[in-house]
Amino acid sequence: MSVAALPETQGLLEALIAGQLPDARGRFGPFGGRYVPETLIPPLERLARGVREHLHAREFQAELAAQLTSWVGRPTALTHAARLSGRWGAQLWLKREDLAHTGAHKINNAIGQALLARRLGARRIVAETGAGQHGVASAAACARLGLPCTVYMGAVDMERQAPNVGRMRLLGATVVPVTSGDRTLRAAIDEALRDWVSDPLGTYYLLGSVVGPHPYPYLVRELQAVIGREARAQMLAATGRLPDAVIACVGGGSNSIGAFHAFLADGAVEIIGVEAGGRSPKLGDNAATVAYGRPGVLHGTYSMLLQDADGQVQETHSVSAGLDYPGVGPEHALLAAIGRVRYETASDAESLAGVRALSEYEGILPAIESAHALAAAERWARAHPGGTVLVCLSGRGDKDMPTLQQTLLAAPAS
Repeated sequence: MSVAALPETQGLLEALIAGQLPDARGRFGPFGGRYVPETLIPPLERLARGVREHLHAREFQAELAAQLTSWVGRPTALTHAARLSGRWGAQLWLKREDLAHTGAHKINNAIGQALLARRLGARRIVAETGAGQHGVASAAACARLGLPCTVYMGAVDMERQAPNVGRMRLLGATVVPVTSGDRTLRAAIDEALRDWVSDPLGTYYLLGSVVGPHPYPYLVRELQAVIGREARAQMLAATGRLPDAVIACVGGGSNSIGAFHAFLADGAVEIIGVEAGGRSPKLGDNAATVAYGRPGVLHGTYSMLLQDADGQVQETHSVSAGLDYPGVGPEHALLAAIGRVRYETASDAESLAGVRALSEYEGILPAIESAHALAAAERWARAHPGGTVLVCLSGRGDKDMPTLQQTLLAAPAS
């Protein structure tokens, strides 16, 4: 959807910054909403009431803050990448979500939703996962709070993210392989929704990204916005100014919306989301939903989707298991449509090069997902010598070692 299709772009941005979006229908402008079977309307309404009652209440926020501090390890560090800065020509700063407990930003959302689920009287938790980090985070949060946890994971992702499957099981979760559909994240979400429909009152669906029906895109964004709030304050403390650009990878979009939200009102800060460019721009060769998608409905929300001429949602490809989703959060769709965030792509090869660069020059092994943002940061840095760029390093790369063994470590260094 072009900016021309949304004539009141400035008004929409101001409404978003002022907290007026999503609206009462769960809409971010034309995007979002709630497109679900009737059986899910009561639990979604119940969840929306719970969010309104608890999420910003002083008692809940105090409980959440205590868990984020003593268990998750927040605030996460801000790291100046001095060697890469010298190599790329601009000052590179990293918001280190890889240092959060369980190794990625996913834990911020998981512990928050698990605390909410307990307040709503849930007897068990179901979750989906792609790269496995949300599954690990959900399993850990449920173990922390004493809630049974079932995680649905595509069979393809289980093969390439075997270390995380083992971690989930050690944390007490039941991991269910999904062999239907594309056998990746999309299919895992389908199965988690089916489970929830079968027991909508006793089960809580702990959704892992800013996708799905209202209120999930709002709820997950609010729980991940801690990333941007911390990073903004840390940049001011470290450098005395805001960065010239903020960059994060985008699959469903939770780490990126969390990083971006605190900077939306800062017009001088360029904001860039980086999608999985995969092998090529050809449909089925990438997971770049904003770049190549069209509006449609998937998993209960109206957003940008990768679909063919007949409107059939297509399978995707990415070397990263966490970015191969054929949709994107509705707030991202709005930010793209009104032009506040620019969305780019990084190919498999560029992202793997980002893994190697950060590992060899800074001693930090990033997740392949995060390395998409690093690839775009290198492009930005070389085009803006002397500038300052902040990258959300969404997770660490330990989970990706099976893939890296077959790619980077199977080939000589360049």
